[in-house]
Amino acid sequence: MQIALITREYPPEIYGGAGVHVSELVKVLREYINVDVYCMGKPRPDAHSFTIGNDENFALEVMKTNIEISEAISKKNYDLVHSHTWYANLAGQISSLALGVPHIVTAHSLEPMRPWKREQLGSGYEISSQIEKQALEGASKVIAVSHGMKLDIEEHYPSLNPLNIQVIHNGIDPKVYKPTHNPEVLQKYGIELNKPIVLFVGRITRQKGLPHLLNALHDVETFAQVVLVASSPDDTQIEREVKEQIASLQSERHRSLVWIDSHVPLAELLVLYSEASVFVCPSIYEPLGIVNLEAMACETAVVASSVGGIPEVVTHGATGLLVDYVPGDTLKFEQGLATSINELLNDSHRAHEMGRRARSHVVDNFDWSRIARNTIELYESLVAK
Repeated sequence: MQIALITREYPPEIYGGAGVHVSELVKVLREYINVDVYCMGKPRPDAHSFTIGNDENFALEVMKTNIEISEAISKKNYDLVHSHTWYANLAGQISSLALGVPHIVTAHSLEPMRPWKREQLGSGYEISSQIEKQALEGASKVIAVSHGMKLDIEEHYPSLNPLNIQVIHNGIDPKVYKPTHNPEVLQKYGIELNKPIVLFVGRITRQKGLPHLLNALHDVETFAQVVLVASSPDDTQIEREVKEQIASLQSERHRSLVWIDSHVPLAELLVLYSEASVFVCPSIYEPLGIVNLEAMACETAVVASSVGGIPEVVTHGATGLLVDYVPGDTLKFEQGLATSINELLNDSHRAHEMGRRARSHVVDNFDWSRIARNTIELYESLVAK
């Protein structure tokens, strides 16, 4: 099979879960089939890259880039086109029509579930929403990265036949993400060696729920230190809000709060995951949450919001604790986060056992080789038709 896979993110330019998914999936797919990657950004040796313009309306520039990509793909022979996120869906749809081949869309998130993106894109949000809608409704098959995501697709795109939506989870490479210890990494970032760590890793965006966690931290045990690996704010408003909250917490907790607002190399991130007593994922929307898989693979217990696909990753009471998120009652959510974090901080033996079970759960159920095999089987079934 000859597959054209289209994505915005591809190494070395990765900033979110979709980029991680594509990067890891392509590695394994290429062991079995021929995959050409079409991405956006700077030139790179193992993909066809296309530059996004600098026009004020970013969504329009993405559309123009999609046209260029579809023109390039249409000049070659492919058996199937596979696109990831709205950034690439239009190119997938056009090139599949031009070649007369199936188009698979992997839905990593849904625009209707992220209304705060209007703060970023303005009128471009209407463009991204329409591109996503047309691509999902016109696709030969839609891959949902969790059963929770499948339900969201069915709710927001009722014209889709549920049988046309297939769940294939995100994954992890347990040979890379594993318990890793290096006290020099902690010292580099000013993290104390002998104090429990409450860790957050994620972008500064409404979706990741960082403001809720910062509110909750006022009630978290002061004998623990908080480490926030948080950067790339969506807009100036949330950036200002988070800075004010962190400043308040730092004055309250003194040296027991460390904010790392820059890129952390993977080798160092593995150490932070592994040294954490509790990893916290306070997302208010999360189709699956690769970050939880990463922490769990490093044998760390997780406290996470019970939204989207997270309950398919974190087993409440066994590999971590889940906290209900109700949009109309954020105070209860924040109190629930604090209570659950404290529960594990005050029972280190239980947290350790959860971390041990967490890694086993990830290795058994979320290995990329299994996910790639499921993806190839889907490719074969569509190409055969």
